[in-house]
Amino acid sequence: MAAPRFRQIAEELIRRIDNGAYPEGTQLPTEVQLMDEFDASRNTIRDAVKLLIGRGLVHTSPGRGTFVLRAVEPFALTLASVGTAGQTSESEAYRFEARLQGREANVSDPRVEIKKAAGSVAQALGIEAGQRVVIRHQERRIDGRPWSLQTSWYPMAYVTQGADRLIDAEDIREGVVKYLQEELGVEQAGYRDKITARVPNAHEASFFNLPDSGSTVIVHDRIAYGRDKKPIRLTNTVYPADRNELYVEVGDVPPRTGPTPTVPVEGDDAI
Repeated sequence: MAAPRFRQIAEELIRRIDNGAYPEGTQLPTEVQLMDEFDASRNTIRDAVKLLIGRGLVHTSPGRGTFVLRAVEPFALTLASVGTAGQTSESEAYRFEARLQGREANVSDPRVEIKKAAGSVAQALGIEAGQRVVIRHQERRIDGRPWSLQTSWYPMAYVTQGADRLIDAEDIREGVVKYLQEELGVEQAGYRDKITARVPNAHEASFFNLPDSGSTVIVHDRIAYGRDKKPIRLTNTVYPADRNELYVEVGDVPPRTGPTPTVPVEGDDAI
């Protein structure tokens, strides 16, 4: 079955971008020019361009036109990397993987809040709704470009028990996992991950500079547990799908130093 006309046009435009006919920064032909070339309606051309925007290949500037974006080299991140290769925090693991790939990772100092736990957060942390929690928000960048947003929630009880650095608006370089173990004897024994996908909210779209339509973010929720099987923390990380590759490694596998080749998917010629 033939692909819809707008997909056929999008496929041809992608081929031209891939082979250099439309280099980075080049303006695509106007809607009228594309309508004439492909003998297609304005709506068909607009739908084709929307597909390119969703793939992160072009962006539209009102009053100026549609331009080819710089190709994004994906960043490969192993989700289960804390506790391996000597890494004691997710931020340090993030920097470690960046170094392996010859890239520079930066993690912002956290923005810290103390709030009453909403129902979903309280359930994840095994506390009563309304109890206070410490919230630490951090922005993470690769080569200076926004790459992910991370927020962690901790029971306020940790602060009252002596782990008062949790409420400091500065990065805990040795990692919160190690800090809680050294300060309170709270040892992370394992975690449960949930991975979902959704459209970005307004803040995420602005921070990641995502197009208004066709964008997807990957949401990684992790509940970490102590030796007593009680939750230690909830961490939520949001990754734009156009620049991240997430890996889970199980068992004895060789080291990975970067993204793996993309596996062809049947029907990919229809985008």
